Amino acid sequence: MTQDELKQQAALRALDYVIDGSIVGVGTGSTANFFIDGLAGMKDRIVGAVASSEVSARRLASHGIRLFDMNDVDDIPVYVDGADEINGGLAMIKGGGGAQTREKIVAAVARKFVCICDASKRVERLGRFPLPVEVIPMARAQVARELARLGGRPVLREGFITDNGNLILDVHGLSITDPAALEATIDGIVGVVTNGLFAKRGADVLLLATPGGVQTFERT
Repeated sequence: MTQDELKQQAALRALDYVIDGSIVGVGTGSTANFFIDGLAGMKDRIVGAVASSEVSARRLASHGIRLFDMNDVDDIPVYVDGADEINGGLAMIKGGGGAQTREKIVAAVARKFVCICDASKRVERLGRFPLPVEVIPMARAQVARELARLGGRPVLREGFITDNGNLILDVHGLSITDPAALEATIDGIVGVVTNGLFAKRGADVLLLATPGGVQTFERT
């Protein structure tokens, strides 16, 4: 079974969590794309969706799914998105697609965050995947120095601008033993918009696709 087939399995299982008559929060990335394509088959049962990126918004619109601005929505029963890494406590690293700021905004409003992943994304300790940090352009060098003091090796994501007009520093070499504490520390650096640690607001449910089927884990 290919990785894409595993991603699709997890994504389609997440459709079971969509509530009829609701607005659905939709993430960004290759696994989220499978969810969007599956959501198209039940678009008449939902009011519409809030997208966490312009890329996802375009894909949703191509399926005829009504889009809502986050500022016009005060309740999202379910947000579905993937992760670049996720640990046993359902804390994640996200932002490989550079959309972590908008993803955090949608996740903050959602009552339930359903993470969809293939088994390769499950780790004991976060940090093997470089941690994306969105920064204001004029603060790039200063933020990089501060991230280096934390033990990481920040690398500018070349040729990439976020949907918010900012830059991404991908921080290599971190071994993250306390995700929530590091998330708060990095967010406290002047010039940081947000970072890709989702620990303070982690996933509520993980749908993990394995060759033996999709396993379900819930935050305890």
